[in-house]
Formats: sequence, C-alpha cells, structure tokens
Amino acid sequence: MDWFTVFILIIMLQRVGELAVARSNEKWMKSRGALEFGKGHYSIMVMIHASFFLFYSFEVSWGSRTLSSLWPAILTVIIITQAGRLWALLSLGKYWNTKILVIPHANVVMRGPYRFIRHPNYVIVTLEFLAFPLMFQAYWTLAVFSILNLAILSVRIPAEEQALSGLTEYRQKLRRNRFLPGRKRISEESS
Repeated sequence: MDWFTVFILIIMLQRVGELAVARSNEKWMKSRGALEFGKGHYSIMVMIHASFFLFYSFEVSWGSRTLSSLWPAILTVIIITQAGRLWALLSLGKYWNTKILVIPHANVVMRGPYRFIRHPNYVIVTLEFLAFPLMFQAYWTLAVFSILNLAILSVRIPAEEQALSGLTEYRQKLRRNRFLPGRKRISEESS
C-alpha cells in the first residue's frame, strides 16, 4: 500500500466517524426542538466535499503525483488542523454537526476555539483544502476546490450566523470581536 492510499484512508475513516457523530447529535438536537437551516446549500456542500476526495485521488493516481519534498512541514499543518478539528468538535459537544441545527434559546458555546474565532471548523476545512493537495502536489485539486470551498462558505457562514442570531443570544454574546480580542466590532461602536 502506498503513502497516498494510507493518507486518504485515514482521512476517509475520520470523516465517516464524524458523520456518525453528526447523525447522533442531530437526533439529540431534534429531540430538543432544533430547527434546521441551510437545507438548500447543504447538498451542494456535501457534493463539494465528496468530489474533493474523488478529484484529489484521480489527480494523484492518474497524474502520477508524488509526495511533496515539503511533506514534513505540510504534515505538521495537517496534524495541527486535525487537532483543531477535534478541539472544535469536543468544544461544541452535542451541538456539533455538519448541518445548521439550532435549538431555540440554547446557550451559545463560548469555549475552546470558539473563544477566539466564530467558525474555527471552517478555518480548518479551508486549511485542509490547501494542505491535503499540497501533500501530494495535486495543484488542480487545490485550485478548483479552494475556490469551490470559498464559494460555499460565502453562503454557509451567513446562513449559520442568521440562524444563530434569530434563535439564540448569539449577537449579544459576541459583543467583542473574537478575531481581535478586547476590541469592539465596528458596527457596535457606531451604534
């Protein structure tokens, strides 16, 4: 078995495990009255993520791509992103999901990486869409799917923000900008 096959199998097993966690969390949340948002773009997001792995595998296999000479640095970034992914998942606990599910009036999670930035998991996914292809020099995959990821996140993040703002104290809890701790957001300074 070659390095690419081992690499892709590890990532795929992780994703399957995350989907099982998401399904379990979805049942728990819906039993507590969670509402789902973003159904229209969710299937597109799933298609982008699934296509990423197919396109990536095709480019590496058929394009005879090899392990990058920078693989130790890239692997370090990948390990850090996976630790960050786990930190985000554990911080949200039962609230973590691949769908936008919001329990009305639920407490907003402000622990773990959520103390510092609003959407750490999306930052991690963006880094993965860069680092995974770089590991095996799959530059077409990097270019195409980085653009597709940014496009879907430009829809996904506003939908999530709107859902959280409408059903929880999300806006009140975020009086301070988590990208620049200690500074108020511009929109709140002017109001």
